[in-house]
Amino acid sequence: MRGCGHNSSSRPAPYAWAVNEMPRDHRPAKSIRVLLAEDQGMMRGALALLLGMEADIEVVAQVGTGDVIVDTALTHRPDVALLDIELPGMSGLDAAAELREQVPDCRVLILTTFGRPGYLRRAMEAGAAGFLVKDGPVEELAASIRRVLTGETVIDPALAAAALSAGPSPLTARECDTLRASADGATVADIAAKLHLSESTVRNYLSSAIGKTGTRNRLEAMREARRQGWL
Repeated sequence: MRGCGHNSSSRPAPYAWAVNEMPRDHRPAKSIRVLLAEDQGMMRGALALLLGMEADIEVVAQVGTGDVIVDTALTHRPDVALLDIELPGMSGLDAAAELREQVPDCRVLILTTFGRPGYLRRAMEAGAAGFLVKDGPVEELAASIRRVLTGETVIDPALAAAALSAGPSPLTARECDTLRASADGATVADIAAKLHLSESTVRNYLSSAIGKTGTRNRLEAMREARRQGWL
């Protein structure tokens, strides 16, 4: 690593991304306002720091749970919401759908560790303007934030190809609801009470979901549906 001397004009910046840093008083009068939703505190802090070094981007709010995203957006009025999918309280996909209804001027970018084709389809159905995986460089993320504000849809190319080859989810909405409700060892009676269905209807939905996922039981069906991004 190259050293850092006192004469900054004669030596390069110590990190590649440091060239993007600009003093606050030299930033544009109108920065892109970003809301960041990420449950891992270290990842959230790192993303906020790196995005904040972009001359035209300002992270105006950070949250660690999905159930506060919409209220935070209503308070801070971000231009772009950068959402993880798997958040406590509410998923980023469900929050994206609510943002579309309650904060329609806010563009949504889904940023996730899990590049699952089913997640991409659900994100687009929820009104997201982009879907990226977390292993890309921050410069690419910053460029995507700018692009969605111009009306573009930004999708990871490899994931887009995988989604096209995978096809849509075979599960109906009710089958998905039943699989979700079967988590944590819930009985058929528990699921029926929770979803306000008869026990025979619940059994039919579970049987159908097991058949469509090519699995042996509802636990395996739920795992496979999650692996595919259908849940």
